[in-house]
Amino acid sequence: MSERRAADYVEAVFREEWGRLLATLVRQWGDLDLAEEVASDAVASALQHWPVDGVPTRPAAWLLTVARRRAVDLLRRDRAYASRLALLQVEADRAEPAQLETDDGEVPDERLRLFFTCCHPALPLEAQIALTLRCLAGLTTPEVARAFLVPPATMAQRIVRAKRKIREARIPYRIPNAEALPHRLPGVLRVIYLIFTESYAASTGPELVRDDLAEEAIRLARILHRLLSGHREVAGLLALLLLIDARRAARTSSAGELVLLADQDRALWDRALIEEGRALVVTALRGGAPGPYTLQAAIAALHDEAASIATTDWPQVVALYDVLGSVAPSPLVALNRVVAVAMVDGPAAGLALLDELAGLDAYHLLHATRADLLRQLGRPMEAASAYRRALDLVGNEPERSFLRRRLASVSGVSDCQMEPFRGQDGL
Repeated sequence: MSERRAADYVEAVFREEWGRLLATLVRQWGDLDLAEEVASDAVASALQHWPVDGVPTRPAAWLLTVARRRAVDLLRRDRAYASRLALLQVEADRAEPAQLETDDGEVPDERLRLFFTCCHPALPLEAQIALTLRCLAGLTTPEVARAFLVPPATMAQRIVRAKRKIREARIPYRIPNAEALPHRLPGVLRVIYLIFTESYAASTGPELVRDDLAEEAIRLARILHRLLSGHREVAGLLALLLLIDARRAARTSSAGELVLLADQDRALWDRALIEEGRALVVTALRGGAPGPYTLQAAIAALHDEAASIATTDWPQVVALYDVLGSVAPSPLVALNRVVAVAMVDGPAAGLALLDELAGLDAYHLLHATRADLLRQLGRPMEAASAYRRALDLVGNEPERSFLRRRLASVSGVSDCQMEPFRGQDGL
């Protein structure tokens, strides 16, 4: 095998197996830093040996064996380090609750433990996201830094502090017991959701969509769904991400400009992802009251099933937002409902509801929505003022460019509508 082909194969194995490899090593040694170091050494060894010796029959097992041997070598050199890890492992074993089983009775793989360690409520939300990307998605520290738009050195310090918090607070590397799981799982889901939110509409920068973050969020959601397939909100989250991501290719033009839902070429939508997402929504809606991710997925499914913006079942969209507003009320849910109501009852009805909203004055889409409703009502001067306010707040360049175009043409009202679905956190 050529060196280039071997490197590509190692990268493919790395992306698929990194989370499992790291989680297994953390489970054995009880320390994230040690696990990351020896896992990275194993990957480097693969890059050195596989082009010469060929790819092993079981590449993941090969990496794990090399990493374990490297860990033993390191611990032999540092007795104090080894003693501390041994103590941590004893404490973790004593605190270990009954293991959570999957539907087929098997204990899920170690990544589930790592999910709940990275997303422990003792850590700040930003640290939870960073650790999840670093440990489970396999992103490098510079890649994580780009996701947060901070220098790599700054992100490295944050990750070090988060690991130190885990170590010093003796945060256990384990799955919560049955009583604690309902309280901890929402945090895990929210971390993945927020990663995808940033991918959908980047906070700043030259591009609207962060493809790398979208793919990693979906990959993490798939892993979690495989491990906790019996939890309906896990299925709901994965469905939501798939149904929205199915439109990715149509959301920007060849020049990178924003294309609203009303103007998208629906032939570019990924029908396989839509069908997969719809099936997951059906599963998530069975067996009781739906959760917020399932409700958002149901809304996304209505958009994906429609042949056009005009044939979308807008009354049903409004009804689902009503339910979502009772299950997980937030100003963003209310804003999305405003847009749906405007599609059913007209821009005047939407504007009346918009005037009642509070808490979103610093959110550019509130002002962009107001501007669009005013534009449709033939009130160009007021619309221009709202577009200017939105421009003051918007982050990424494609949305900024779109708002500039709208401001320039605000004297002429067109039939183009604001994008009607952006989700609870801006999706």
